[in-house]
Amino acid sequence: MNSQNHFHEAAYLPKMAKIIETRDMTEREKYFKLQLEEPLGHKPGQFVMVSILGIGEAPISISCGPTDEKTLEMVIRKTGRLTNVIHGMSEGQSLGIRGPYGTGFDLENFYGKNILFVAGGLGLAPLRSLIDPVMKDRERYGKITLISGCRTPAEELYRSKTDAWKQIEGVEVIRLVDRTANLRWDGEVGLVTAPIGRLELNPSKTVVALCGPPVMYKFVIMALDMKGIPHSQIYVDLERRMKCGVGKCGHCQINAQYCCQEGPVFCYSETMGLQEALS
Repeated sequence: MNSQNHFHEAAYLPKMAKIIETRDMTEREKYFKLQLEEPLGHKPGQFVMVSILGIGEAPISISCGPTDEKTLEMVIRKTGRLTNVIHGMSEGQSLGIRGPYGTGFDLENFYGKNILFVAGGLGLAPLRSLIDPVMKDRERYGKITLISGCRTPAEELYRSKTDAWKQIEGVEVIRLVDRTANLRWDGEVGLVTAPIGRLELNPSKTVVALCGPPVMYKFVIMALDMKGIPHSQIYVDLERRMKCGVGKCGHCQINAQYCCQEGPVFCYSETMGLQEALS
């Protein structure tokens, strides 16, 4: 077998990773920390393919920043047969992991800039893979603002993380829910677009990273347009139904592009022909 064929086959072979920590985050979302054979070597915004032999495989966003440690963190939503089985697993059991795949955020595009993060719903999980390295290397960046929204207080992710981030100098965290649902809530009520109008955003010095449900992007982009933020300084993390991770099956195809390879992170100015992905 030549090296090229070996690499081609290796791209499809999962490596086993042991679950070393789990935690219920909401009724549908569960946190997993896995022990790997070697460091993942991922970029913020990339994803892995997670599998159980005989059950299936699914793309899951990486929710931790790049690290030299042999660990992987993910937040998995219960949505079907595979994720139902994963939610029933406990520490000591193993999952198959392939990847990392896709393009990620390039940190160099954010150096020396003010950063606005906008996360909706489960979007804070993949966006955390970018927020973590930014917070750890805080002096490289200007003012940092995080707008994090979800439907109700019961669906909020990473509350302890957002509390820790807002203690860092030059960091503002704005937490919102669509409605309180008669639950205790100490943040704001409204859509993630609501705070953008009151923010002081310097168009020449601000870079934006968005992640959330596709319907959110349209309205956030409109609000950013009102602030004069160039589309070339806006990055979107798109979620498609990816099956293979290597551009072979076509499930994640958007026009002529494969989200698992060209994405899931796109500069917004490069998505003008991919409007179906933002609808």
